[in-house]
Amino acid sequence: MQSSWCGSVISLYRAYSRQIRRLPLLYLRQFFRIKASDDIRAILRCSNAGLRRGKLKRVSKDLREVEAANNGSTKAFTHVLDLAYGRKGKLRWEIMKPIFSDPNARVPPRIIPSVEKSRPPVYSPEMRALLLSSHSRKTKPLSSRALVDPPTLPARADPSSKDAKLLGPFSKRREVNIRWRYFTQEWKKIRPPLEVVVQDASLGGTYKGTSRHDLLRAGIRGMGMQGYGVFDDVETVAGPAIVSKPLTRKERVTTTTNLDARATSPTKLRHPSRWLRRRYQELLGRVPILTYSRYKDKDGRVSGRYCVTLSVNALAPSIRFGPSRSPEVNAVADQEWLRLADKNLGMKKTDKV
Repeated sequence: MQSSWCGSVISLYRAYSRQIRRLPLLYLRQFFRIKASDDIRAILRCSNAGLRRGKLKRVSKDLREVEAANNGSTKAFTHVLDLAYGRKGKLRWEIMKPIFSDPNARVPPRIIPSVEKSRPPVYSPEMRALLLSSHSRKTKPLSSRALVDPPTLPARADPSSKDAKLLGPFSKRREVNIRWRYFTQEWKKIRPPLEVVVQDASLGGTYKGTSRHDLLRAGIRGMGMQGYGVFDDVETVAGPAIVSKPLTRKERVTTTTNLDARATSPTKLRHPSRWLRRRYQELLGRVPILTYSRYKDKDGRVSGRYCVTLSVNALAPSIRFGPSRSPEVNAVADQEWLRLADKNLGMKKTDKV
């Protein structure tokens, strides 16, 4: 009996491996090769028949998703990308794990004096920046006030409120549970960044880096995929969201633009598959960039703060149809617009005469 289900597991692993080899990028193949190996080992180690069937069902579902992604399903490929880049699944927890605590913050006082575990949650600076930004949230961003007093906490929790005076003090145990429940439900709505970017303007220039040396010099910590260059690989595959049209023959004759620079532009280095580029541009819209900016204040002291942005190559509803997506204008087009403007102005003067 055991050999029968072991044979089905081996057959499932072989089919999974065949589909993994068809994935278009090296990172995706490496990620799912490790994931499939871990999942199959977990099935073989499981001694409970019911749990083993559940694990087999889940791995079979993952296999069908990868197969559908290889066959051109946009929904399935988006699911594959979300798993591989920590938008969902176990990797998402591993990426966010470093920012669940703040070692530099003071330990908050206990809400219940005799219970050590009754301390309220601490929002780290990285967590606060992600919760207060619309680029890193699946829903509406929070306000600074909500991090201090959750909106789910009733007014009776304030001892000086009318409800507390009328109905009596609010249960401290319920207050602890409400604060932690709100913290948990809100961090689950965050889209975690893959790494922290250090922008140092304290020395008069602007420098951006993501290496561990840059983080150590700034005195901050990184995210779960810091220093591996995963985000740079995503941007390379996505390429520019807007590409200028090639010059016509007339424009090549009359323009003064350096054609050598046009020939070596990023459009020549982008991935040949337009469908794949579009999927990665959509992925960039779900991967926020967490930047730590260092600057000098009025007293000459170096300070820093976190901000959240999106890549200029991201394809997201918030920026897809904005003015930043207007096509590029070259020198020939500028001259043509000026010529038409002068012509229209001359016609208006003639009409007046």
